[in-house]
Amino acid sequence: MDYSATPQPAGTDALSMQSTPAAQPVERTSHAKAIAAITLGNGLEFFDFTIYSFFATIIGKLYFPVEGQLAQLMLAVGTFGVGFIMRPVGGIVLGAYADRAGRKAAMSLTLWLMTLGSAIIAFAPTYAAIGVAAPLLVILARLIQGFALGGEVGASTSLLLEYGSNKTRGFYGSWQFVSQGLNTVCGSLLGVALAAALSTAALESWGWRVPFVIGMAMGPIGIYIRRHLNETLPGVEDGAAGSQPGSQPVSQPVSKLFREHSRVITTGVLTTIGGTAANYIVLFYLSTYAIRILHLPMSSALWAAWTAAVVTVICSPFAGALSDRVGRKRVLWVSRVLLIAAVYPAFMMINASPTVPVLLAVVAGLAVLVAFTAVPNIVMLPEMFPREIRATGMSIVYCLGVSIFGGFAQFFATWLIQVSGSNLAPAWYLIGCGVVSLLPLPFMRETAGRDIG
Repeated sequence: MDYSATPQPAGTDALSMQSTPAAQPVERTSHAKAIAAITLGNGLEFFDFTIYSFFATIIGKLYFPVEGQLAQLMLAVGTFGVGFIMRPVGGIVLGAYADRAGRKAAMSLTLWLMTLGSAIIAFAPTYAAIGVAAPLLVILARLIQGFALGGEVGASTSLLLEYGSNKTRGFYGSWQFVSQGLNTVCGSLLGVALAAALSTAALESWGWRVPFVIGMAMGPIGIYIRRHLNETLPGVEDGAAGSQPGSQPVSQPVSKLFREHSRVITTGVLTTIGGTAANYIVLFYLSTYAIRILHLPMSSALWAAWTAAVVTVICSPFAGALSDRVGRKRVLWVSRVLLIAAVYPAFMMINASPTVPVLLAVVAGLAVLVAFTAVPNIVMLPEMFPREIRATGMSIVYCLGVSIFGGFAQFFATWLIQVSGSNLAPAWYLIGCGVVSLLPLPFMRETAGRDIG
């Protein structure tokens, strides 16, 4: 049985792919410039959101003054995960907005919201200054950022795919993951530079705020860049719905989505679990793990995040292009099985020899597999939905999978270490998520090379 979504009669699941005139790739703007604009804007949003994880240990100390470093870390990374609670809400609200007012309008709004969240964190007084209001401000900022990013992913990924053709959508969609890697490269380099240039006292006093100020200042730049993109939603031009008679956006995309594509949502969420858990453990948590569990210096540990990000940036376009040639499902299946097999030996290796060269080598190897499993996954999600509800569908499916198993991956990993007493516990978390994510894959239709509407 196939659960891929395409336009269909009400009350049924998708059983066939249909071609529409709107499915033709956008021709007006240079595709290279369009990819660059979407990638840069998306990268800025992910920079604002994820830089928090690199300074989780300092934020935990300043805003969550509980006993024990591990308890502080759990609260700090738990607050990182709080942002993901709002992702499904943002996916529904902003995804629906992107399917009514257009991709460009939604992406501009998400950047403004992300900028607001960064500003709150950048200037929030510490617990020592204002007491319990301090962590509440941080939580509020994370909720705003999570809401914004919930809508950003659906709109930007849909736009990337709609600029591509049946033979290039995997390559175009891969730049969504490239943008996430680029933000990690920039964030980790900035973290390394601050850790090297400042004393511990200066870093904890004001240095950790610098990345959030930069992220706040970059928001308007991203908005300006995106103004020059072409809209790909029929019936919408520059955020004005209904500019093309006879091609109106769906008035209630959320209702249509849950009424006609419920099984697609379920299979999509399950498939997303494995990729997102691996992504957030390898790209973000391992730097914190290296500091707190392996007792490596902060500057050295941040190089692990930089290494993982660089590898994913390099590998992602190749993964997307390969999925265009041999199929999304085949690339996803092989890479995810290899990742499941490799993760436990990888954690054993870095614990047996907790040195920077071993850590970087392990992270690089895992990052290759993460790129090849995450890219076809993130490309398949919007391909499963027709254009008029694509941003909403992509947002909801992706955010539901990411909000729990990605956003709280660091919290779960730290908690598992605490309750089990084993430093290898994060590996079991990744293995479990990976196995679950493979279960619905046989029931999903191959989307590579097909007209998706």
